[in-house]
Parts: sequence; C-alpha cells; structure tokens
Amino acid sequence: MSTEQEHPNTAFGWAARDSSGVFSPFKFSRRETGDKDVMFKVLYCGICHSDLHMAKNEWGTSNYPLVPGHEIVGVVTEVGSKVQKFNVGDKVGVGCMVGSCKSCESCSNNLENYCPKSILTYGSKYYDGTITYGGYSDIMVANEHFVVRIPDNLPLDGAAPLLCAGITTYSPLRYFGLDKPGMHVGVVGLGGLGHVAVKFAKAMGVKVTVISTSPNKKDEAIEHLCADSFLVSRNEDQMQAAMGTLDGIIDTVSALHPLLPLIGLLKSHGKLVMVGAPEKPLELPVFPLLVGRKIVAGSTIGGMKETQEMIDFASKHNITADIEVIPMDYVNTAMERLLKADVRYRFVIDIGNTLKSTL
Repeated sequence: MSTEQEHPNTAFGWAARDSSGVFSPFKFSRRETGDKDVMFKVLYCGICHSDLHMAKNEWGTSNYPLVPGHEIVGVVTEVGSKVQKFNVGDKVGVGCMVGSCKSCESCSNNLENYCPKSILTYGSKYYDGTITYGGYSDIMVANEHFVVRIPDNLPLDGAAPLLCAGITTYSPLRYFGLDKPGMHVGVVGLGGLGHVAVKFAKAMGVKVTVISTSPNKKDEAIEHLCADSFLVSRNEDQMQAAMGTLDGIIDTVSALHPLLPLIGLLKSHGKLVMVGAPEKPLELPVFPLLVGRKIVAGSTIGGMKETQEMIDFASKHNITADIEVIPMDYVNTAMERLLKADVRYRFVIDIGNTLKSTL
C-alpha cells in the first residue's frame, strides 16, 4: 500500500528519498485522530542537526522516504473523544518522541525518553507498524501524552527549537544539580544547543563561561547572550588560568574534540555532561577523573513532564531560541549551510506560510 493511502488523512510535506539527503515535495497520509490523539496544523518546524544526520543516513538507521522534524509547533484543529488536556485552537508542540511502552521503570518515572521502546517522531515504527513522519509537513497527529502546551507569551517560531535544543540542555542542568544560583557552569560550543544552554543557565542564576574554538564568538557570547566569561579552548594560557573553576560543563559539541582540557576546568566533584553526539568515540583519560572524583555523564532530551516544565520555565523567563526563519523550499540550502555551521543559531521552517502543495 502506498504511503498516500495508508491512513485516511492526506498530508503533504518534504522528504529525503535516499542517502543523498536531498529533499523534495512528498504526498503521504496521517492516521485518523484516535480517542486520545490531537491533530494540529503545523505552523513552524525547527531544523535540528540530527535531521541532517538522518537525511544522509549517517547513523545507519534511516528509513526512506524520510520526513524529518521534531521541533514542531502549531494550532490544534481536532481532538479525540477522550482527550483531556487540549482543545481546538490551543497552541501546541511535539518534540522528539511520539510514543513509549508506558509500563517500564523509565515510563513510570516520567522518563519516557529513556524507555527502550520509545518511538521517535520520525523514521521510527509506530504501534500500528507504520513509519512515523515528522514536522516538515502540513499536519501532525500525536497522542496527547506526547504533546506540550505552548504558553501564549512565547512566539511559536522561537519556541519550536526548545522542544529539542531546549529540553536537551535544560534537563541535565536540573538533573545534575547545576541549576543553583551562584554555581559556575561551562557551556562548550555556541550553536543551536549551546546558545539555549547559556540562556537557561543564566535564568537559573548560574554564572556561565562559554568555551569555544572560535575567538570571534566572544562578543556574541558576552554581549548578546550575557555569558559571564569566554574561553578559547585552543588558547592554553586561558584554559590554564581557568583550571579547577567550574562546577559543571554542558558539552554540546558533536565533532571529535579532546576531553582532557575540559576535565581540567572542573573543580573536584565536577561533572562534564555530554549532550552532543560525536560519530566516533572520544578519548577519555581516566587519571584526571580519579584525582578529582569527577564525572563524565550523558543526557538526552527529557520526559514529557519535564519538557512541559521546561517550556513553562522558558515562558516565565521569556526564553526563546535565536532563529532564522526560512521558507520550505529553502530546506536544501539550509542543510548545506547547517553543515558549515552557517546559522545563528537555529533554522526554523515557516511551514504555515510556505508549504504549498505543488503535486
């Protein structure tokens, strides 16, 4: 059966057809709105670096045709008969997950993101065996449990990236206790994740040092994002002077990079938390961990309860991502620019105004 007839609701989006990662218009279908489902018109969808990895099958898990997008926001058009949390007209979002087993230990602790059977928003198999399609599309249907409410004061376009970049950095700040006023936290990499990490940490009352390979990002970090200090990671004098000064570090870098200098920046009992996903293993020197009882940890997104909490926190502190809004037909150019890190700091596709069916 073709993807167009699989489900009753016709949908339209842009898909990658093979590992060239080139996107083109694509007709498919969405399931009907079940008892606990919410259907919404997609207005904006952020472009995450993982969309690029998946489009090119760089992690070896991609199914084609692939409709990416897991930073999806819009307005509810239909709700199932048993939906309790949402009404037609509500502003909502869907992040990286649309399903989980609901019975494992992680699920019962509101940590659906660590469920071994969690279902990703795109390129995953749904409960009914069909492939999930993401937000580079005109409509979305999701179980209400995996839908978040977007408060009225948050602009939808700037809020979209919070559903991935936001929760990815908010969750480890909270979980690892790096959210106490007066603490000193480092953020490695000033990209889509890093710039949001700085905003959240500052709103929590934490002192923030940005660590980057690019000296030209200093003004941006300190004047625009209000970081307290800036270290060029390749400058040995600067790194040496900052040794042993940080309570924790959020490392957002997805490329190969040395961990030893970062571990050196930590105080005793400090925590280096990895949220970027380098394709190759990094070298981990153990001795510096032993002599300071330091931790190297990882973290990925957050559960649904915490994702809503993060959005509400962002609303209270007026935190949004810094974005460049683009039309749907610019997506291939945007991917080329993303590869060169030529974006400040997140592309967001204006789905509502520019996704036009030409098929």
